[in-house]
Amino acid sequence: MVYSLHCCYTVYSSAESFCWFHYPKLLRLELGHPVCGLRQNRSVRSTGKPSSLRIVGGLTSAETGDWPWQASLQYNNIHRCGATLISNTWLVSAAHCFRDMSHPHKWTATFGALLKPPSMKRSVKTIIIHEKYRYPEHDYDIALVKLSKQVEFTSNVHRVCLPEPSQTFPYNIYAVITGWGALTNDGPTPNVLQEATVKLIDSNTCNRKEVYDGDITPRMLCAGYLEGGVDACQGDSGGPLVTPDSRLMWYLVGIVSWGDECAKPNKPGVYTRVTYFRDWITSKTGI
Repeated sequence: MVYSLHCCYTVYSSAESFCWFHYPKLLRLELGHPVCGLRQNRSVRSTGKPSSLRIVGGLTSAETGDWPWQASLQYNNIHRCGATLISNTWLVSAAHCFRDMSHPHKWTATFGALLKPPSMKRSVKTIIIHEKYRYPEHDYDIALVKLSKQVEFTSNVHRVCLPEPSQTFPYNIYAVITGWGALTNDGPTPNVLQEATVKLIDSNTCNRKEVYDGDITPRMLCAGYLEGGVDACQGDSGGPLVTPDSRLMWYLVGIVSWGDECAKPNKPGVYTRVTYFRDWITSKTGI
């Protein structure tokens, strides 16, 4: 089937400002499923002042279909972490989300911009935590979640694109984080999905003494602003950091992992680097 969808984006950036543009494009649906990484017909509202787009310290609420791969992982029906839909049966999230809570039958995954009521809900069949993850260390902070029943792809719920292991994402480009995490450090959780725009920060900068003092490994990446003000926070863990590539498809760059509180100066968010784990994902899921 072929559909005409107004849901493709590219990014143009400079030191002070950025814009997200969209245009219609014919996109083929493979086996009836949407091509990965498509969004609904809505541009990310942008500005030269990054502090206006944040999960912590301000509000930019997402709408239905804005981020269709976003999932809420719920333990005993309470939101605990975010996750990203990578196929109709698999999610990727952070390993630390399942510390002391690794029983699949107590977990569910919901989809849609609202926590309650969700657009779709699935129970969890299997949780796979990376073999080298060891709490309280932050390294190898990745997990896979298999759903008990396939997700029916729609324009509002479908998969993100996964990068190839060799794919690169230049530093200083803009990316988007989404989640239902706290709006302030240790603050309340919203019912509506929030979005924030951040910059990718090179590891040398992030490993400077005044930032993370050498704690950033090759399996991690930093994103945010050294001046602070924009960040993921408690409850966003496991969620996606995404950016569009030159073909205008949204790719999963990182997984919300850790940081020093939320949105502090010189303490950007730290994410699991998806390209490093691409082969591991394939070995466990076949994707």
